[in-house]
Amino acid sequence: MFRGKSIHSLDAKGRLSIPARFKEVLKSKYSEKLFVTNQVKCLVAYPYEEWRKIEERFLGHPLPPPKIQQFQRYFVASAVECKLDSHGRILIPATLRDEVEIEKEVVLLGMLDHFEIWSRDKLEQELKIVKEQFDEYSSFVSDNTK
Repeated sequence: MFRGKSIHSLDAKGRLSIPARFKEVLKSKYSEKLFVTNQVKCLVAYPYEEWRKIEERFLGHPLPPPKIQQFQRYFVASAVECKLDSHGRILIPATLRDEVEIEKEVVLLGMLDHFEIWSRDKLEQELKIVKEQFDEYSSFVSDNTK
């Protein structure tokens, strides 16, 4: 499982070094292939095997309702396959970086079956909101994860 938080810098070509603990998860449980896509405020990176589960769910709708189609246009159509290079990095395309305003400094957040890639500034703003409403979020999670 992907857990924890780490701060990284993209190189000039937009390559991101994947933390050792995340690489270990990929090597022990998955292939070294990731699918990276938009999630409005950040990017998300799914191991190939987890991404296939998402695709299968969409394929279960031969004639999907308009809202599912709209979601697919944003989330699925933007997905890019990223394979780890020999140095344990992935290349994040400029189109994805631009979409969520990632420039240089990023934070990776382990989210169990995937991880998020945030602009450090945007994550700080997001976490400030979460802290202010923590009790509300905690109650919601408690009520909806049983």
